[in-house]
Amino acid sequence: MTGNPTWGIVSTVRGPTPDILRFVAYHLDLGVDRMYVFLDEPNPAAFGALDEHTKIDVHTCDDRFWASRKRDRPEAHQTRQTANASFTYRNAEVDWLTHIDVDEFLWSDRPISQCLARVPDDLPGVRVRPIEALASGEDLYKTFIPKGPDREKLVQTIYPSFGTFVRGGFFSHLQGKVFARTGLPKISFRIHNLLQNGDPLPCKTELSGVDVCHRHAPDWDSWLAHLPFRLKRGSYRAEMSPNVPRTEGGMNMYELLTRIEAENGIDGLRSFFDEISGADPEVRARLEKFGMLRHRPLNLNAKLAKHFPGSA
Repeated sequence: MTGNPTWGIVSTVRGPTPDILRFVAYHLDLGVDRMYVFLDEPNPAAFGALDEHTKIDVHTCDDRFWASRKRDRPEAHQTRQTANASFTYRNAEVDWLTHIDVDEFLWSDRPISQCLARVPDDLPGVRVRPIEALASGEDLYKTFIPKGPDREKLVQTIYPSFGTFVRGGFFSHLQGKVFARTGLPKISFRIHNLLQNGDPLPCKTELSGVDVCHRHAPDWDSWLAHLPFRLKRGSYRAEMSPNVPRTEGGMNMYELLTRIEAENGIDGLRSFFDEISGADPEVRARLEKFGMLRHRPLNLNAKLAKHFPGSA
């Protein structure tokens, strides 16, 4: 291949129109070659704005859409996401494709195409690790802690009340997301991994210099508003595994949060949020002490105004 490879993003999104457009505008500004956006529910305003852009393929996932795919609408949103990502992979017009969510923003100090150009030709996919937003309003994120013998000790030092129960000190995933090299046979996406012929691909190599800025819990009101959905159908579901075995006192997020609420109500949930989000100044000081803070100014409103001026 001559020159840098092209890359694209596929995402199944729902929510307020400004949030969707900020997500897309940010990545257009980052230099994405193609955005494949699937609106999980009808949103005429978002569709109209996105459909006018030459780098965006947008679809409304209504009954007619799923009928055209010759399948019923999957009940779980995770299945809808991976179905759309896998479908897009088979038809993608780019060299690399990644699936990310509307609250995830790629970050790199140099063009992502240059980062991908350095990936060895024999690798089918590379992983991008997350950093998670602090509830500080200052564009600060806490870093991913690689798995190792000292991770749990460090997590419990930083988050003394709840760190035992929260994997890696993050509200959400540590696995990150995967860039998949296109053109390979029998590839299908999972939320954090790739399959080929139904078997997992070993996408362990990390894409150097690229982060996923995950705005899972950017403030208390947002986190609390999303909590019922996440407990019922999202990343805090009852069937998720605990951080440590239950025989050692472990609980998953569903068990932990429902217990906190039952015993201490909204004040207990707020204490949990303040510690894990870094809103607690003592937690933030410990994150700084251990060199675990990153400044990532996304400037979402400015990029919305630049790329979708009629919607700003």
